[in-house]
Amino acid sequence: MIDELKRFMIGSPIETARQTHERLSKKIALAVFSSDALSSVAYASEEILHILVLGGLAALSLSLPVATGIALLLIVVSFSYRQTIKAYPHGGGSYIVAKDNLGVLPSLTAGAGLLVGYVLTVAVSLSAGASAIVSALPQLDPYRVPMALLFVLLLTIANLRGLRESGLIFSVPTYAFIATIFSLLIIGMYRYLTSTIVPVTSVEHLEPLRSASSDIGFLLVMQAFAAGCTALTGIEAISDGVPAFKKPEWLNARTTLTVMAGLLTVMFLGITFLAQQYLALPAESGNPETVLSQIGRGVFGGRGLPYSILQAATATILILAANTAYADFPRLLSFLARDRYMPRQFATLGDRLVYSNGIIVLAVASSVLIVIFNATVTALIPLYAGGVFISFTIAQTGMVRRWQRLREQGWQRGMLINGIGALTTFIVAIIVISQKFFLGAWILLIIIPAIIAMFLAIHQHYVTAAKQLSLEGLEPPPPLRNTVIVPVATLHRGVINALKYAEAMAPGNVTAVHIAMDEEQTAKVRAKWAKWGGDTPLVVLDSPYRSLVRPLIRYLDEVDRRWDNDVITVVLPEFVPARWWHNLLHNQTALLLKGALLFRKNRVVVSVPYRLEE
Repeated sequence: MIDELKRFMIGSPIETARQTHERLSKKIALAVFSSDALSSVAYASEEILHILVLGGLAALSLSLPVATGIALLLIVVSFSYRQTIKAYPHGGGSYIVAKDNLGVLPSLTAGAGLLVGYVLTVAVSLSAGASAIVSALPQLDPYRVPMALLFVLLLTIANLRGLRESGLIFSVPTYAFIATIFSLLIIGMYRYLTSTIVPVTSVEHLEPLRSASSDIGFLLVMQAFAAGCTALTGIEAISDGVPAFKKPEWLNARTTLTVMAGLLTVMFLGITFLAQQYLALPAESGNPETVLSQIGRGVFGGRGLPYSILQAATATILILAANTAYADFPRLLSFLARDRYMPRQFATLGDRLVYSNGIIVLAVASSVLIVIFNATVTALIPLYAGGVFISFTIAQTGMVRRWQRLREQGWQRGMLINGIGALTTFIVAIIVISQKFFLGAWILLIIIPAIIAMFLAIHQHYVTAAKQLSLEGLEPPPPLRNTVIVPVATLHRGVINALKYAEAMAPGNVTAVHIAMDEEQTAKVRAKWAKWGGDTPLVVLDSPYRSLVRPLIRYLDEVDRRWDNDVITVVLPEFVPARWWHNLLHNQTALLLKGALLFRKNRVVVSVPYRLEE
C-alpha cells in the first residue's frame, strides 16, 4: 500500500539512461533557478521602507537611491558569477569554487552559509506568499502558518516527481508574474507621466510621518540598504545548477543569468519608484497589506480583476520561488556528501532522478522555521542575507585566486571583475550582519560554526572508517573457529529449521541456549529437546531476575574466552506473521537480542525466518 501511494504521489521510477533527457532549456531553467531572485521584488522594496519610515516622510524619498545602490551591486555580482559559470561548467557554486582554490575551511563556510540561505529561502518565500494571500483576503490571517506549511508539502511532492516535470509546472506561473509586474510598471509609469497618480495612503496616516524626526543619519541608510539586499538572494542558484542545463551548459547558464539579472533590476527599481510615487507604506501592526498590494490598488484603481490577478501571480511566484532552493539545496548536499562531509545518502539519486533525501531534509528544516517565526517575513529577514553574502564573498575570492593561479587567457580582466565582486560583497556582508546583528543575525554566528563542526565530524568518521577498512598492509587472516549459539525460548518448527541451518554452518559446533525464567516452561523445553534436539547440546541458564539479555551476554563472553581465534555466531529463530499487525501480538524477542548483540565485538547475528501462512 505504501509503495502504491508513493507511485501515485511522485510517479514511477525513471531509468538512469534518461538522465540526459531531463536537462532544462533556458526558458524552463529561468523559471526553475530564477524564481527566488525574481520573486524578491515582492518584498525587497518593502524591507527598505520598513527601515526608512523610522526617519519620517523625508527619509522615504531615499528609497530609490538605496534601491539604485542595490541594483548596481546586483549587476556587479551577476557579472562575477558569469565568470564563475564559464570557469566551472559542471557546477560552480561557492562550495566548489572555494574548495578548488581556497581550501577546506573556506569551502565548508561557504557551504554552511548556502545551506542556511536555502532553508531560509523556502521559509521566507512561502511566508511572503501567505502574506500576499492575506493582503487580498485579510480574514485568512489566522491561517498564515498552516497555509505556508501546505505550500511546503505541495512543493516537496512536486520536486520529488523530478526536475524536468517540476520545471514545466513552475514555468507558467513565473512568466505570468513577470508579465503582470511589467504590466503594473507600464501602467504605473503612464500614470506618472500623465500626472494621474493618486496616493494610496491617506493624509491622516501621513501626518505623523511629517512631524517625525527628519534627522536621517548614515546608520539609517545603511540599515535600509542591508534590508533591501534580500533582492540579491538567489543570484548564485544558476551557477550551482549549471549541470541541469541542456548543452552547451555553461553558455545557456550564462545567458539565463544575464536575462534574470536584467529582469530583476528593472522590476526592483520600478516597484521601488512606484512605491515612492504612490506613498505606499510598509504594513503596520494590524494592517497586513503589503506594499506591492498597495501599489496594485493605486495603479489598477481598486481591488478589481487586474488587482486580483496581480495578487494571485505574486502569491504563486512567492510560493514557487522556494523551488530555487529545492533545485540547489539537494545538489549542494550531494557535493558535500561526495566529499564525505555529509552522509552518503545525500549523494544518491532517487527514483525520479532527483536527490530525494535532500529535498525531504529541506522541507522539514524550512517547516520548523515557519512554525518558530509564525510565517512572518520581517522576523525571518534578519537571518536571510548574511549567510548568502558570506558565500558570495568566498566564491568571488576563490575566483580571484583561480585567475591568479592559472593565468588563463583574459585572466587580468576576469580577476578585476571577480575582485570587484569580492570586495563589494564583503562590504555588504559586513553591513548586513552588523546592521541586523541584534535583530537575529547573531544566530548565524552560532549556526554556521555548528554546521561546519558537523561537517568535520562526519568527515573524520568517514576517514577513520576508511582507514580501518582498508586492505593496505593487511596480513592474510588465520582460519577462524565458528562457534554457533542458538537461543531457544520454546521448541517449534521455526527453531528446528534454525538448528538445521546452524548445523549446516558449523557441523558439530552448535549449542542451544535456553534462559530459564519459568520452571514449567523450562521442563517443557527439556522434554521436547530429548525428542527433537538430536545431538545438539542444550545449555540452560538460570535468570533469577527474569532478564533475557544479560544471562545470554554473560554466557557468550564466557564462550568467547575459551579460544583466541574464534567468532561467535548467534542464530536467531524467527517466525514471520502473515499480517503486519500480527507482530503486535507477539514478543519481539529476536529484535531485542539483535539490538543487544549488534555492537559487540566478534559477534555475528543471523536471523532464520519461518513464515506463517494466512
